[in-house]
Amino acid sequence: MDPTSYRQLIRLLMYLVITRPDICFAINTLSQFMVELKRVHWAATRHILRYVHGTVEYGLKYSRGDDVRLNGFIDADWASSLVERKSTSGYYFSVGSGMISWCSRKQKSIALSSTKAEYMATSTSMCEAIWLRKLLLILFKKRMEVTKIYYDNQSCIKLSENAVFHDRSEHINIICHFIKHYVQRGAVQLQYVPTGDHVADVLTKALGRDKFIQFTMQMGMVENPFQ
Repeated sequence: MDPTSYRQLIRLLMYLVITRPDICFAINTLSQFMVELKRVHWAATRHILRYVHGTVEYGLKYSRGDDVRLNGFIDADWASSLVERKSTSGYYFSVGSGMISWCSRKQKSIALSSTKAEYMATSTSMCEAIWLRKLLLILFKKRMEVTKIYYDNQSCIKLSENAVFHDRSEHINIICHFIKHYVQRGAVQLQYVPTGDHVADVLTKALGRDKFIQFTMQMGMVENPFQ
């Protein structure tokens, strides 16, 4: 096992992530073992290469239409890093038929509760949503409808709407008010989605084959998108 070759390969795969949201979580995870490389990491990397080779004809399909509605999915996997116990945040946003922005990233600090991990993920994705809304407004010069962001954490949604919860959640007070500000302005609306239907799981955790295929298709990944 050559650590230098491994690092070079992971860096190349990171560029591929820009156009392939289906391998985002896997590359994000493997990139955390650039120093303490083990045989299992090499094996996982070879598995990704075989997957990419077998799906080289797949890509995101964008269909022409008048719908400029921005929608998103958010997810957080609390304390998923067994080494540092940091959580993983994941989100993606789509306009019309396909994704235009996605991210899978380990959070910078350790969340002491699942609620805090979820709120940290929400605040990050909220910043992206606001930036995308401004960009789309400049490009299309038309009024943006509310951006619906789907989530499987009902506590987080209630905290963004109900001020009574804030007094009992002082450790996430600033993040809470930041999210609540845009929810009350009508720019963003958090909506509940059952965990089993949560597409953003692709960006935060390893999934079984059937769920992985289902969710990547819902994200807009199809075979031969230019046909």
